Amino acid sequence: MLSIPKNEAGVTGKQAKAAASDQSSLPVPLYEHVKRQIAEAILVGELSPGTVLPGEVALAARYGVAVGTIRRALADLTADGMLVRRRKTGTVVTGRAPQHSLRFFFQYFRLHGEDGGLQRSVPEVLSVTLRPADAEEAILFTEVVGEPLLCLHRVRRVGRVPVMHSRIRIVARRVPDFPHAPASVPALLYLHLLDAYGIRIAAIREKLMAELADKEDRRLLALASPNAVLVIREEAYDQAGALAILSEHRATTAHHHYVNEIR
Repeated sequence: MLSIPKNEAGVTGKQAKAAASDQSSLPVPLYEHVKRQIAEAILVGELSPGTVLPGEVALAARYGVAVGTIRRALADLTADGMLVRRRKTGTVVTGRAPQHSLRFFFQYFRLHGEDGGLQRSVPEVLSVTLRPADAEEAILFTEVVGEPLLCLHRVRRVGRVPVMHSRIRIVARRVPDFPHAPASVPALLYLHLLDAYGIRIAAIREKLMAELADKEDRRLLALASPNAVLVIREEAYDQAGALAILSEHRATTAHHHYVNEIR
């Protein structure tokens, strides 16, 4: 029997429906919440390939939403290749989850283990600070020099092993009331930006290079000296084409690999 999965924010379908009644505070369509929950269950293996989903009416009752909402969520997941519609069978889970799609970037970074499997990493925020934008940042964000930036520093772990640390910058004016206590920062930053501020990440540009690990890299990633790290300089753009997030990720590839796939 298909259970109602929860996303990482702990939102069930009925809770999502209640939250969506206030569109001013939560600009995410209801079908997106349902789609995320089903996609999450597929990505983590709760719904394995070949699983036949209940009918639309049964799913609608289970999630506490209208049939039209379920139909839209299933249509999107079918277009993504996560589901397939079969005559006389119904809606079936495929084995072709788009692990590199931006639709799921808020849940998974593109880290793969030595066996090729997608790794789920958990971020820990080390600090949240405000500082003025320098000349280069001002140009990239099309802001004036000195515009306040919200700066996050966090480490990602797979299990207990640190694999990456990141410095993330956002124009502070765009994210009023963003939590300043590290423990209060949501684990899913992209999802939080969408839910709280209506900022939808629509495109990402990355520049990859290798550098020698510096003192901070060695301390945070438990690396010996000398060692190398993969550096990913990332620009994330919103639905209007404006730069929303500027990041630098520094990762060890001793036991994990960064995979970028184009379909």
